[in-house]
Amino acid sequence: MRWSTSSTPPSTPGCAVPEPILDVRDLTVRFRTRRGIVTAVDGLSFTVAQGEVLGIVGESGSGKSVSMMTLMRLIRDPNASVTGHAYFRGRDLEVRDLLALPESEMRGLCGREIAMIFQDPMTSLTPVYTVGWQIAEQVRAHERVTKKAALDRAAGMLGEVGIPDPARRIHQYPHEFSGGMRQRVMIAMALTCNPALLIADEPTTALDVTTQAQILDLIRRLQAAHGSSVILITHDMGVVSEIADRVLVMYAGRVAEQGPKSAVFHRPQHPYTWGLLSSVPNTRGGRVRRLPVIPGAPPSPLEIAESCAFGPRCRLRHDACAVRPALGGTGDHVDACWLPRDDRQQLRLQIAQAAVRRDQPDDLEGATQ
Repeated sequence: MRWSTSSTPPSTPGCAVPEPILDVRDLTVRFRTRRGIVTAVDGLSFTVAQGEVLGIVGESGSGKSVSMMTLMRLIRDPNASVTGHAYFRGRDLEVRDLLALPESEMRGLCGREIAMIFQDPMTSLTPVYTVGWQIAEQVRAHERVTKKAALDRAAGMLGEVGIPDPARRIHQYPHEFSGGMRQRVMIAMALTCNPALLIADEPTTALDVTTQAQILDLIRRLQAAHGSSVILITHDMGVVSEIADRVLVMYAGRVAEQGPKSAVFHRPQHPYTWGLLSSVPNTRGGRVRRLPVIPGAPPSPLEIAESCAFGPRCRLRHDACAVRPALGGTGDHVDACWLPRDDRQQLRLQIAQAAVRRDQPDDLEGATQ
């Protein structure tokens, strides 16, 4: 695998503005396949502030998990090519580029300063070891403590994430826990060393809504107690609305829109974001005949042209969409779209009205002219 090796730390201005805990710049991940080069992540840039929760949303295949696994240096395929920078500022305020660190230094960071909650806890936990042993192993890998002290901390963390009788349950195996409890074990393991940055890759997938709410509340409470920054990967806009401070919308490996949660949810600028928000059931309004859907399907990574990636599915596409739009906007709310900014909310309203018509649900002629 080829990684970028040049690392120029970001300049520090002379003002008192705090540095972000993570500053990702132009991250690109490509895979060499028999059918050609696949670009899974294409020029991704974002920051995460101290104590902030960043929600990354998008359909499956948009590059959410690949980008985060790349930052954790878990993409080890020899056919992978990674470029860009990911500046991480740890507790000692030393700027480090995660994509250029030696492997030994990266192992020291993972688990201690950067932790990840994976999507499926059953495949992330080793079935032949007790959960207490697995949590204690991480503690002893980063700190010089006795086995008993590590097990005591493991029991304490299980109790903190809401698992009853933790002193007994640290001696049980993963298969003896329910799905929600296994996810709590993963959260306990991730927070054992009090990391500065926590990456949660769809931590509520395949959980019932009650357990999902409990897990989200747990992440929010523990994040506030430990002061960690959180990157939450999900395809559920409802989850993002509950916990995130800022939102990053990805499509086809690119940034479609990003900004504060209130701005993205109340004043979305990109047609793809409109479609994601429209697909969430509205519990406050009247019952609709059917939920609006985004037409078509996400493009294959082999077929993404150097134009607007969302163009083939966008009902408002026009000639300018043949050129890839750059991120633009006001303040920290930016998007990649060629539509006139002053006309977008009116166009969004016309699309919403056309989509719910019973006789012509796909009639958007008035919106596209």
